[in-house]
Amino acid sequence: MTDSALNLTPAPQPAVEVLGVLRDLTAGEGLTGLSAALAQLRAYVGEDLERVEHELEHVPRAQDVVGRSLHHLLTLDGKRLRPLCVALAARIGRGGGPAVVRLATAVELVHSATLLHDDVVDDGTMRRGRPTARVLYGNAASVFAGDWLLIEALRRVQGAGVPGVMEALLATIDEMIRAEALQLECRGRLVLDEDVYFRVVEGKTAALFRWAMQAGAAAGGLAPEAQEALMAYGMDLGVAFQIIDDALDLAGDAEATGKALFTDLFEGKMTYPLLVGAEADPALRGLVEDAMASEAGVDAKVATKVVAALRRTGALEATRKKAEAHARRAGEHLEAVPDGVARRALTLVAQAAVHRSK
Repeated sequence: MTDSALNLTPAPQPAVEVLGVLRDLTAGEGLTGLSAALAQLRAYVGEDLERVEHELEHVPRAQDVVGRSLHHLLTLDGKRLRPLCVALAARIGRGGGPAVVRLATAVELVHSATLLHDDVVDDGTMRRGRPTARVLYGNAASVFAGDWLLIEALRRVQGAGVPGVMEALLATIDEMIRAEALQLECRGRLVLDEDVYFRVVEGKTAALFRWAMQAGAAAGGLAPEAQEALMAYGMDLGVAFQIIDDALDLAGDAEATGKALFTDLFEGKMTYPLLVGAEADPALRGLVEDAMASEAGVDAKVATKVVAALRRTGALEATRKKAEAHARRAGEHLEAVPDGVARRALTLVAQAAVHRSK
């Protein structure tokens, strides 16, 4: 079946970019049944995402350096994967509405706040192919902009009036901060501890995906058992997503990802491919330790050696398989929720988290 038969025309708007990614995946993987489901999905989730985009474009902001800083980040084209998770979880239940749009907007605001803060902590210079807000407006403006976005997110969650989601978001933010603190404590050191790695990933990345699923499920009126299943899905989805991010940092396309390769290594962050490779190859361990200790960046010679060692040890392939295992487990959690277009789309989202280039 062709794309034209499914009416899957490209969607240039940022709000539905993620639907385009899913469309491309279905075509590439031959998933014709899911392609048909995606055609239906565009009809009603696309509208939800457009409303989220409208909300993001009209976030109140002062005409000062802080307002310009947050506006700069919000106008960068993002995947909007977390808002999509909110919308799909709600569609498994009774569907969308103003509360769902508020919650979907809130999760993107929280995510954006963490990016502003991360770029300050990491001295980041590029984000989604453009200079970071801290480069343009300074560290202080970026920190305050991130703080303000968190407050704005909480306002929207409160305005949604969905029982339990505010408390859950506060707990999630606490979890994210604890994970950031653990990563900061390990920064610049070769910590070959898989438990520590997953504590960071689950807290820093996966926890917000879990909340997105919980918020959408609660807004959609799903039973507690279904909410728990979707939250478990969100955790495994988030872990798979981050593991692939780790691989793209070392062997991806810098133009596609919008940031330089080896950024995580230069920032002293342990990633899954490095963890696997360094455990298998003492020579790679030495290279990683030297790169983390260097203030001059990772030169082309070292980068070539690191990538060669990762391929030789099978670390990149092991990373891909680990991400695929979490994506499969995410799909298995969905067996506990009602079937339909939205559930099948979530299966596709988990696959897209692994089969992506940015």
